Amino acid sequence: MGGDHGTSVTVPAALDFLGRQPDARVVLVGLPDMVEAELGRLSARRDDRLLLQAASEVVAMDEPPAQALRGKRDSSMRVAIDLVKDGRADACVSAGNTGALMATARFVLKMLSGIERPAIASFMPTLRGRTCMLDLGANVDCSAEHLLQFGVMGSCLVSAVAHMERPSVGLLNVGEEEIKGNEVVKRAAELLRDSGLNFFGNIEGTDIYRGTTDVIVCDGFVGNVALKTSEGLAQMLAQYLREEFNRNLFSMLCGFIALPVIKRFRHRIDHRRYNGASLLGLKGVVVKSHGSADSYAFGFAIDRAYEEVRHDMLSKIGDRMSSLGQKAA
Repeated sequence: MGGDHGTSVTVPAALDFLGRQPDARVVLVGLPDMVEAELGRLSARRDDRLLLQAASEVVAMDEPPAQALRGKRDSSMRVAIDLVKDGRADACVSAGNTGALMATARFVLKMLSGIERPAIASFMPTLRGRTCMLDLGANVDCSAEHLLQFGVMGSCLVSAVAHMERPSVGLLNVGEEEIKGNEVVKRAAELLRDSGLNFFGNIEGTDIYRGTTDVIVCDGFVGNVALKTSEGLAQMLAQYLREEFNRNLFSMLCGFIALPVIKRFRHRIDHRRYNGASLLGLKGVVVKSHGSADSYAFGFAIDRAYEEVRHDMLSKIGDRMSSLGQKAA
C-alpha cells in the first residue's frame, strides 16, 4: 500500500515477478478492496501462488515511526512483517515509510545474534559493475564494532545476490593511508583486517564509482550524504544533457543521431535497476523500495528479496558472526 503510487505499482510488479519465478509465491498485504480492484484492472486472478492478506490500516509516508509502531498494529506494513516473523512469508518488500519500516521490523523481528544495529544496504553502479554500500542512513553514530558488523553483513549480502565467494570490503575514509581518519575508523580498520573478510583497506570517495571494492562500509551519516550527493549529481548531469541537446536545431539533430548511444547510456545508469535497499541485521529479510519507484523498479526490489532468501543470506551472516565470536574468545 505504501510508496507514491501504491497498488498501481506493487501489484503489477508482483505479477511480473511471478511470471519470472515459477517456484515463488507472493502475498499481497493491504486494503482488500483496493488490491482486488487492481487485480481486476489487470485481469489477474488469485490462486495458490498469489494470495491476499487483509490489513485494515496504512502507514502514511510522513507518519512518525513511533506513531506507526504503536498506533497501527493492523497496518499493511505491520501485517507483512508479522507474516515473516510467523514463518508464513520468507521476506517482506515495501515501498512505504522508511523510518516506520525500520522501527517496525526491528521491533517485530529482533536482531540477529552478534549484530547490535541494523544497517541499510544498497547497490550502486560502478565502472566495473556495481558495489554494495552500507550504512545508508540507519545509524548516524557508529562504533568500530558496528562498522565491523556492517562489513560482515555487506559481504554476506554480496555473496548471496552477486554469487561471489569472497567479496572485497573497503572502509570509506578521507585517505587510503592507515594513519588517516578518526579513531573510530582507524579501530574499525584494525577489526576488519583481523576479521577474516577479504578486507581491501581504506578507500576514498573517488573509489565508490571506480568499483574498487565490492562492499563499501561507512556510518549512516557519511553513507546517506554520499548517496544523496550522487543522486543530485545524476539529476544535474541529466538536466545539462537535455539543455545542450535542445540548445538549437543543430544540437537537436546531433541528439537524434546520438539517440542509440544515449539510450544505452541511460540503461547503464538507470537507478531503477538498483532499486531495493536491504535492512540487514534482522531475523528476517526486509527490502525497502524507493517510494517513487514504478513497477519496473519495484520488481528489482522483489528480486533482491528473492535472491537473499534463495541463497540463505541470514544463515551466512549468522555463521560469520559466530566465527568472529569464537575468534574473539
